[in-house]
Amino acid sequence: MFTLEVCANSVESAINAQKGGANRIELCENLYVGGTTPSFGCIAETLNQLAIPVNVLIRPRPGDFVYTGMEFRQMLRDVEICKKLGAKGIVSGILKANGTLDKERTTELVWAAKPLTFTFHRAFDIMPEPLKAFEDIMSCGCNFLLTSGQKSKAIDGAGLIRQLITIGGSKITLIAGGGINHNNILELAQLGVTQFHMSGSEIVARYNANHTGLSFTADLLPENTIQITNAETIANTMAKLKQYFNKK
Repeated sequence: MFTLEVCANSVESAINAQKGGANRIELCENLYVGGTTPSFGCIAETLNQLAIPVNVLIRPRPGDFVYTGMEFRQMLRDVEICKKLGAKGIVSGILKANGTLDKERTTELVWAAKPLTFTFHRAFDIMPEPLKAFEDIMSCGCNFLLTSGQKSKAIDGAGLIRQLITIGGSKITLIAGGGINHNNILELAQLGVTQFHMSGSEIVARYNANHTGLSFTADLLPENTIQITNAETIANTMAKLKQYFNKK
């Protein structure tokens, strides 16, 4: 009836998501900068530990989604390794400098990923002319689109998300993601969303202090902390979704 996909930034986060009852994982690293491709060790160990499907983000660096030829070759190599390791899906996408879809290279990624599923990620949320962008993404053969409806939070972009669900029909599945938590997820469910994406994460201090005050990440994530998915948060969210969908 529904799918809760958890964006996990480590093996530990993925394990916590599964403990909480998540249906699927999108595995990445460096979630605090929007996520990048996880290490192969992270992918292999996550797949070794989990029984639920794991999709892997292929994004070679933070920043824009316009990639050089060298970066594109890196992405293709990453896809091949993910296939060999046993991932269930790839999450990626490429834009042109004007913000429109790079259809040729995105299609190449989709075909390189087969028989794995392919999710076009939230690069869609910064593209011009969203309805045309959506048609272009579908024409590349993508199975899923992850989107916040071109707003910071999916609940604010729900109107566009609903429109895309209708247009996409059986050709592509919409996943709502962006600012989703256990407090607002049912608002999206009530609007017809059935696929949800969240991290359910929190910032946790693993030791008492940063003794020198030196920062390696421009204060995006203090050096005495980690960002990690909370199993209880995922469990609470799953309970709400099950209760809602069981009543339908």
